[in-house]
Amino acid sequence: MDRHYETSLDRAGLSLAAGGVMGGVLTVLLVAAGRPSSWFAFPVGFVIGTVITVMAVVAIGGPLWIVAHASGRRGPRTALAIGALAGFALFLCGQTYGFGLFVMPPMDTRTILFHWISGAATSLILSLFCAGIAWTMWRVAYRRV
Repeated sequence: MDRHYETSLDRAGLSLAAGGVMGGVLTVLLVAAGRPSSWFAFPVGFVIGTVITVMAVVAIGGPLWIVAHASGRRGPRTALAIGALAGFALFLCGQTYGFGLFVMPPMDTRTILFHWISGAATSLILSLFCAGIAWTMWRVAYRRV
């Protein structure tokens, strides 16, 4: 049986909202782990996390998903892969000064190596959350035809 998935503009919008809310909830969990001194940090974290997640999905995941959608790769595995790879690259870039392209504080070779290993490990963990967000967005947006 050939699996063919279709979406519509309204489901794509709902999908973007679902992904944003998941990013906001993840941000609230991270804020809670930091034990803020005020309860006000939670709604602020939720709003900021939601907005930044939506912007990242549109700017980074959007172009990748447009290519996948146009080429007929619309399944859940593709969503998981794009979410994980885009999340990994985004977080690794952020932790390694743009993959070493921007000015870094002075470090010796061993420190740079451990910085990259730590960045890759952290990015790998966060990429799992990104894959979950991508899968949820796919589940909201697509239906089998």
